[in-house]
Amino acid sequence: MVKLRLKRCGRKQRAIYRIVAIDVRSRREGRDLRRVGFYDPIKNQTYSNVPAILDFLEKGAQPTRTVHDIFKKAELFKEL
Repeated sequence: MVKLRLKRCGRKQRAIYRIVAIDVRSRREGRDLRRVGFYDPIKNQTYSNVPAILDFLEKGAQPTRTVHDIFKKAELFKEL
């Protein structure tokens, strides 16, 4: 099963997160299937590759709760 979840990047105390499609059995820093966006909580910025995200969601990928909230705030689900 594939999930859309956050992968931590950046340096100490200045974390940014990549939104990635990853197998559920992989750890947080494991190998991702595809990068579909990023989230910067400090600047409150979000970038999303909308066609790739919608493609994974149509194939049955489940977003984690945090990623779901980020997508909801970015109004991604209005495009469905």
